[in-house]
Amino acid sequence: MKYFIILLSVSVFFTACKNKHSKGTTSLQTEDGSSETQADSLRYPGEVHLRNIRQLTYGGDNAEAYFSFSGNHLTFQFTQKDAGVPCDQIYMMPVSGKSHKQLISTGKGRTTCSYFLPGDTLILYSSTHLSGDSCPENPFMKEVNQYVWPVFNSFEIFIADLKGNIVRQLTDNAYYDAEATVSPRGDKIVFTSNRNGDLELYTMNIDGSDVRQITHAPGYDGGAFFSPDGSKIVFRASRPKTEEELDNYRSLLSKGLVAPSKLEIFICNADGSELRQVTHLGKANWAPYFHPSGEKIIFCSNHKSERGFPFNLYMINVDGTRLEQITFDPMFDSFPMFSPDGKQLVFCSNRNNKGTRDTNIFIAEWVD
Repeated sequence: MKYFIILLSVSVFFTACKNKHSKGTTSLQTEDGSSETQADSLRYPGEVHLRNIRQLTYGGDNAEAYFSFSGNHLTFQFTQKDAGVPCDQIYMMPVSGKSHKQLISTGKGRTTCSYFLPGDTLILYSSTHLSGDSCPENPFMKEVNQYVWPVFNSFEIFIADLKGNIVRQLTDNAYYDAEATVSPRGDKIVFTSNRNGDLELYTMNIDGSDVRQITHAPGYDGGAFFSPDGSKIVFRASRPKTEEELDNYRSLLSKGLVAPSKLEIFICNADGSELRQVTHLGKANWAPYFHPSGEKIIFCSNHKSERGFPFNLYMINVDGTRLEQITFDPMFDSFPMFSPDGKQLVFCSNRNNKGTRDTNIFIAEWVD
């Protein structure tokens, strides 16, 4: 679900901030392996954990970039109406950013949440293309007086090769099946579905068998990722606390909508046991991913924001202690993911967009 980027229309009001980056010098690797020194101009002051930030995309909405198992490639979602891509499609590119991005979804319907399978020759993603070639629309979006995400029941989970050919369909029903990611062990998939009437987390084997529900509390559970050893799962969740909040949640869900303004980070074992809440920050805390140690979580939050933005990256221990701010963008940083070797961090940001609404993909060396 990339719909938080809709909020970024406010970025046009922050053009005065776009060039307030640090001017430290760093050593970069060139394509032939030699090094050169240049200003690390994409880094804001205070971003001490990031070094040698490089921008990989230029223009449109680029988000949810996830590493291949080898760490050499990224899959991501891209939308740009002027480029003939009216809603999210899945693309692939090398982490070097030296080659053009390659379309690897069908180009039809709307897609979300792509992820490499072990071996890096197949990808997993969700798509609505079986229900129509055009972008689906939710007729209730304009009827509600709050910020919402659409939840399309036409999303199914597919496996495709790197030429865009569908190899296998893993789900086949009239429910929302999306937000699927793969365990580093290569044996399990975790995803979100409303097949029981609520938005819960499920796991299944890599071939789609043995589907099991692992969360059960009322509220939206999604954006889940496995820990580096595959033993735990981190995810974002809403937990309506009053009858009024619960009624609002259920009313929206009946219309195929969910309001993401109140989300916290949770973790559990891969089977759903020992579930516990990690953050208690208020507002929207989402896009969590495990630090390579498995003892920390990096995530996106607007909890310091008075008007809903900016969104920045934060890190916290799995026990909820030692919250640390990682990025200091005046608008939007999100969708962080560590490379398999833990040496790089990929994320999506409004930085360096020259006052436009573009969200691009950036990669940086990670400094612990």
